[in-house]
Amino acid sequence: QVQLVESGGGLVQPGGSLRLSCAASGSIFSINAMGWYRQAPGKDRGLVAALNGGGSTNFADSVKGRFSISRDNAKNTVYLQMNSLKPEDTAVYYCNLQITTTALRYLDLWGQGTLVTVSS
Repeated sequence: QVQLVESGGGLVQPGGSLRLSCAASGSIFSINAMGWYRQAPGKDRGLVAALNGGGSTNFADSVKGRFSISRDNAKNTVYLQMNSLKPEDTAVYYCNLQITTTALRYLDLWGQGTLVTVSS
């Protein structure tokens, strides 16, 4: 099957940067679309950034100009580069990948989540 492993979270000071990674492994034929979501304490999970198969991106208004999303097809990995971080960016970040397996099954998978804390 297919597994997702997230990494890159941690504690960073306001104004700092982090890069999150989401690596997919297993019987992958293609990664059709990908996104990063976040959930802060007491709040619903919401979209941060998305990248579709055609290369179009979509960002939450609160992160436009600060965050970017990219992929490495050879590594089946998607990244979220976060710059100029603010305390309000503190949340658990989840990646979401829509994958077609080698058996031509469609999977909508979530990573395990990685905590990002922005604090001085």
